[in-house]
Amino acid sequence: MSGNGTGPTHDPYAAEAATARAGLVRLITLGGGAADPHWRAAFAEVPRHLFVPVYYVGVAGGYERRAADHPDPERRREWLRGAYADSALATHVSGGELVSSSSQPSLMATMLAELRIEDGHEVLEIGTGTGYNAALLSHRLGDRRVTTVDLDEEITGPAREHLAAAGYRPLVVTGDGALGCPDRAPFDRIMATCRLPSVPQAWVAQCRTGGLILTPLATGLVLLRVTGPGRAEGRFLSTPAYFVRLRSAGSAERPEDAAADRERAAARDAAGALPPEALADERFHFLRALSAGTLEPDAAYALWRAEHRPRRERFGVTVEPGRQWAWLDAPNGPHRWPLPGPG
Repeated sequence: MSGNGTGPTHDPYAAEAATARAGLVRLITLGGGAADPHWRAAFAEVPRHLFVPVYYVGVAGGYERRAADHPDPERRREWLRGAYADSALATHVSGGELVSSSSQPSLMATMLAELRIEDGHEVLEIGTGTGYNAALLSHRLGDRRVTTVDLDEEITGPAREHLAAAGYRPLVVTGDGALGCPDRAPFDRIMATCRLPSVPQAWVAQCRTGGLILTPLATGLVLLRVTGPGRAEGRFLSTPAYFVRLRSAGSAERPEDAAADRERAAARDAAGALPPEALADERFHFLRALSAGTLEPDAAYALWRAEHRPRRERFGVTVEPGRQWAWLDAPNGPHRWPLPGPG
């Protein structure tokens, strides 16, 4: 289902981009993503390159700019190839810090599939970024059923332009994503494309009972089902996930962020004391991130060994009014950790 029928603007790269998109869809499909024909059609038809007219690739000492307006034709072709690589693309860098990106397409396909979106669903996206994910949602559901939120007009303004150029016009809101979008609630699905330390209570309140919330947390993705007023619960997906952190209007003053920074510093200080088998295992780092501020490195290592190096899908999160916690195997089992918040 395409946008609102206005159609995209003239695109000089249309033919070459269509071929590149077909290759990307084949790659995603071979990897097990985009099994639903609705999402295959979305990835095949939404022109990602219109959402990343400029992006940055990491090089020694910083970032290298790639752009559609480069005067060298070969560099423009390099930009277009990169736009359809199955890679995350840095799109906004401020003061040397990455503040916005376009996520890896195969990971986006996984997230969209896990949300089990159906015709008629109302979806809220937290973290507009370039607008590409909102375009995929609009292709599937139509513009009127998609709302996307980001904190700064310097992000949402260009995203609106990218969306319009591609022929899509979902509602793009400039605001604090941690607060959701109460004016458009309730939603059937809420998805975040930015990392945060806990699940904002506003999201749970704005999602219908039975609805799903998918959000990055620690270094994973947790899929929650809303089970009643202010309550949601669910497990992590198996896939690792690394996202730009949520920039909230109050984030600079949040004490839990400072505590998390101290915990990360302590983990670095203790790293030399941990066995190499732990430091080399991504599953251990996930446990450390999820239990930050609760488990010291040696305690996390002991649990990791005792529980046979648990995979992500053994962990979950429960949100209740005024409190939330992460857990291993069971919400009320012996291994659980409070999360910062409530959000």
